Amino acid sequence: MLNSMTGYASHLGDAELAGLRIVWEWELRAVNGRGLDIRLRLPEGYGFLEKPLRDKVAAKVTRGNLALSLRLRQDRAEGAPAIEEASLAGLFQTLLDVQRQAAGAGLDLRAPTSLEVLTWRGLNPQGQDSATFDPAELGQLLLADADILLGAFCAARASEGAALQTILSEQIAQTEALLAQARAQVPCRAEAMRAQFQTILAQFSDISPPDPSRLEQELAVLAVKADLTEELDRLDAHCASAKTLLAEGGAVGRRLEFLTQEFNREANTLCAKAQHMELTRIGLALKSVIDQMREQVQNLE
Repeated sequence: MLNSMTGYASHLGDAELAGLRIVWEWELRAVNGRGLDIRLRLPEGYGFLEKPLRDKVAAKVTRGNLALSLRLRQDRAEGAPAIEEASLAGLFQTLLDVQRQAAGAGLDLRAPTSLEVLTWRGLNPQGQDSATFDPAELGQLLLADADILLGAFCAARASEGAALQTILSEQIAQTEALLAQARAQVPCRAEAMRAQFQTILAQFSDISPPDPSRLEQELAVLAVKADLTEELDRLDAHCASAKTLLAEGGAVGRRLEFLTQEFNREANTLCAKAQHMELTRIGLALKSVIDQMREQVQNLE
């Protein structure tokens, strides 16, 4: 299985602690990167989660720039809020005193709405306003819940990786087909080069007859320089290596990226030595496919 370096996942969770309903939202996204870079954004007071979260992510991911964020919100447990009657009466009396003093100073204060009254501090029974929970207890719940987020994230990366594997397999097949065409053109190229050489030689034979031994040496040198067997064999070997890496799976992105550089080097040499229109066309087509392969490989973990 191959994994893409890009991926995204989000997850919602909640729990009830000390009469409070705690709601949280995870978000994890990743883009391409040469190594593994994990950036975390955690609520204030939850820095103790950073190391275990980094360890969890690093156990699943080997390459990419990742951003992990956590948002927390707390609400009261379901049910109507209780009202302390004595506190409410005291607050109303204080409000009346303030309004009388404001009127004496020539000010007209707007009366509060019922919703605003409900937000006043001190209206709930003792202890309900100050309900708290242990952050360490919530931390354990969050760490367990992070596994769900990572599972969804890894599934997204694997899905993209499977699509990339299909594309790369097709591109390798295109490369092999072009190499077969190139090998078929080699005999035609040899005949064309031989005819061209004889034409050039005939133009100078009347002026200065060539030395047979020197001519044989020059022909041998030209044959070695023009031979494409080594480049074609290397490209065949690179195709086999690429298919092996795709079948192996895992974090093979860097090795495939290096291999595409070798593909490109041999294709450049093939084009430079072609000296034949059809072989040049095939070489350029090879470079195009290899460039597309390189772009896809850069997305792999």
